[in-house]
Amino acid sequence: MQTLFILNDPPYGTERSYNGLRLAKALSRQADQQVKVFLMGDAVACAKAGQKVPEGYYNAGDMVKMVATSGEVGLCGTCMTARGLADEELVPGAARRTLADLATWTAAADKVLVF
Repeated sequence: MQTLFILNDPPYGTERSYNGLRLAKALSRQADQQVKVFLMGDAVACAKAGQKVPEGYYNAGDMVKMVATSGEVGLCGTCMTARGLADEELVPGAARRTLADLATWTAAADKVLVF
């Protein structure tokens, strides 16, 4: 089963992206599951490397890396450019993608979850 997660909210300030990443990580650990995550809008900041958060607080960048080890993580290239986020600033496993990539992923997915 292939599940696509589309995240829109920023990494901090709300917990929507956090919850989407948690679920994606948990689902990706199941043997029969294939997970893809597409970050759009302010969610592209989830994949920024070098995030420094208070002790005991979740780190969205680390969560994106964990999902990328067993799934695929794409970021809206237009959204990255609008926010001044360069490819070199992304955590390992996250990659710039296009709306055409998102359309392909959506068409191939058995389930699409939007956060």
